[in-house]
Amino acid sequence: MACVEEPPEKHCWVCFATEREDRVAEWVSPCRCKGCTKWIHQACLQRWLDEKQKGNSAGAVSCPQCGTEYHIVFPKMGPLVYFLQQLDRVLSRISPFAAAGVVVGTVYWSAVTYGAVTVMQVVGHKKGLDVMERADPLFLLMGLPTIPVMLVLGKMIRWEDYIVRLWQKHSTKLQLLSGVWPGIGRPVPRVPGDGGYSSDHLSISRTLCGALVFPSIANLAGRLMFRRVPSSLQRTILGGIAFVLIKGMLKVYFKQQQYLIQANRHILNFPEREGLGEGPQEDDNEDSGNE
Repeated sequence: MACVEEPPEKHCWVCFATEREDRVAEWVSPCRCKGCTKWIHQACLQRWLDEKQKGNSAGAVSCPQCGTEYHIVFPKMGPLVYFLQQLDRVLSRISPFAAAGVVVGTVYWSAVTYGAVTVMQVVGHKKGLDVMERADPLFLLMGLPTIPVMLVLGKMIRWEDYIVRLWQKHSTKLQLLSGVWPGIGRPVPRVPGDGGYSSDHLSISRTLCGALVFPSIANLAGRLMFRRVPSSLQRTILGGIAFVLIKGMLKVYFKQQQYLIQANRHILNFPEREGLGEGPQEDDNEDSGNE
């Protein structure tokens, strides 16, 4: 009589339980794996799928060993449930685009409002309203949002850094002006490690705020410095030019002074430090005395 070999005992590769320990549990072999990873409890596989899908019940899951995609079957649903499920999927797909559209629309209309306020501020309230009423609506919808964009782009032009480069390159030729402007043309003992030129990091928030506040500053500077100019537009333009020049000169001077400070940096010897070095030496003396 031939001996019949018993099939190997089933082992769950999730909970490591055997068939003898739980004879009532439902077993499943969902992939091409053999041996100890062939079988798994249906309940253990369900929990593992829930962890992998993370709420997306329609997501595909594959075996981590052999890469076989699990064949998942759902019970049949009624027409109403099917319709609600499809509606939920459609809403999930279009919601990111809808949110992006709302954000873009908000930014656009904010730019239009800012452009209109800037026009009234520069040319005058009544004249600005009159100009916008006579203008083509399409031109306004396309032209007003470009005002903050152009201000931001203009703010990103860092012409002061170019002048600082020229200043540091030709500093030896400017020694004659050292009496008028302290620090100009001063010889430096060394060139800092960054090549003698350090540019500020471009801050998005600082650039944006500076660009959007510029029309108000130009208008205020025009009223303070050019009161005799009758035209509000000319006054604002002159005030803006004066503000940019004054601010640029101060920034160039400040950056040049920072360069000179770095170039004339000096490291002291240890005994030359005031108040330093005495403590450790005293401690060493006390330690040697105790020994």
